[in-house]
Amino acid sequence: MTEKIPSREDAFALLKEYNSSESLIKHALSVEAVMRHIAEQKEEDPDKWGVIGLIHDLDYEMFPEQHCTKTREILEERNWPGEYIRAVVSHAWGICSDVRPESVMEKYLYAIDELTGLVTACVLVRPSRSLMDLKVKSVKKKWKNRHFAAGANREVMEKGAEMLGIQIPELIQDVIDGMRTVADQIGLDGSN
Repeated sequence: MTEKIPSREDAFALLKEYNSSESLIKHALSVEAVMRHIAEQKEEDPDKWGVIGLIHDLDYEMFPEQHCTKTREILEERNWPGEYIRAVVSHAWGICSDVRPESVMEKYLYAIDELTGLVTACVLVRPSRSLMDLKVKSVKKKWKNRHFAAGANREVMEKGAEMLGIQIPELIQDVIDGMRTVADQIGLDGSN
């Protein structure tokens, strides 16, 4: 059977088929937006990068103990391209996957996944509750407090930035800029 290039609509429908948690869907939208933003900067395909970001945690709500393994099965059953599947599985390298990120796209997905969670946590403790006035220095200050957003794995973010050959502040700015494009959809535009 031939591989099918998934549309954004296909990917979102699939995400909603396996996830009902509002926080997981908002996380998926955040990662999608950041991946699109970076793809545009790098003159890569924002649709491809975005779809991969959108479905990266496809199996997490229903199959947390089989994270990435079930996603691989689900996507293979639906004839998704091998490149998309590999990228999704590589985002959890060293955690629940032995697929090391190799392409620039895979390295960015690996690096920004956890960082979107840290940025979200930083926004939620701001009086404005808005991404629009969040600065890199505010995230860096919270970064140092390992008890703040303790689930956001700083080592993964650092390893990802190192793989990409960029500094953490640059990566943080990319995440903020990407997430700002969907701030209203993810409840981080200050209106809540």
